[in-house]
Amino acid sequence: KNDGPMAILLGAARVMCTPEFRANLSGNVKFIFQPAEEGHGGALEMIKDGVLTNEPKVDEIYGLHLWNYQPVGTVGARLGPIMAASDRFCVHVKGRGGHGAVPDGTADAIVAGASLVSTLHTIVPRNISPLDSAVLTVGTMKGGYASNVIADTMELTGTVRTFETPVQDLIIKRMTQMCKGVSTTFDVKASLDYHKGYPCTVNRTKPQLDNLVKAAEPIVGRELIIEPKQVMCAEDMSYFLEKVPGCFFFLGSALDMQNIRPHHKSVFDIDERCLAIGSSIWVQLIEQLLTKQ
Repeated sequence: KNDGPMAILLGAARVMCTPEFRANLSGNVKFIFQPAEEGHGGALEMIKDGVLTNEPKVDEIYGLHLWNYQPVGTVGARLGPIMAASDRFCVHVKGRGGHGAVPDGTADAIVAGASLVSTLHTIVPRNISPLDSAVLTVGTMKGGYASNVIADTMELTGTVRTFETPVQDLIIKRMTQMCKGVSTTFDVKASLDYHKGYPCTVNRTKPQLDNLVKAAEPIVGRELIIEPKQVMCAEDMSYFLEKVPGCFFFLGSALDMQNIRPHHKSVFDIDERCLAIGSSIWVQLIEQLLTKQ
């Protein structure tokens, strides 16, 4: 999915870097080919290296995400949060092992961990307002040695997604309390290792949203510009948008809306018509913003 936006930007750069196009510009365009978006915070590292502040400085920033949950060619743009904050966690459960036939004197880490999985999954439905949005998912459970051995350790890992800092804080508080409760109940030690990841991706400034919509309209038509739902996926474009005004949007890339090829799955594929559409939107945006009057 990341090759598509790169190809789109390269296509736009090829047009914008021609002498004829550049001759009509009254400003600078910086093309950002960012590495390590998938969990490694490439945007943050580029910011540290001065991508926004080194000359020419960046006054506005725009980005897109190919989106297989929208028909090809649709442009999904909205003001406010568009993608969630993404955190990860690991819970280490330490008990006392023993023979599976002699459980007395042991503290079963797997039983404690299994109970904790069920308990953690009550946080969102029973602590978070139905009017807010949050996801807590335990993705892995690792523990045990053999069928007749009571395990002394177990590890749980998972992800938390939120849009609001108070919701994020409440989830962390309840996870910590539940780990303490399981520790007491099962005579184990359950320790929470929580890592805050990408912040929420937020289009904070309406002028930049309006610029994007205005640029997309002659390319795709007003009827294909939509306000998308917020999604619980995350994106480190969020770091750029915290520093400078900008707009991040979804560009529809679905091959078939009746048989969606999901992101992060082996069958993922796109309708490559979206590539030319994306490049055209970038070219139109720059012409609109920087053409000499």
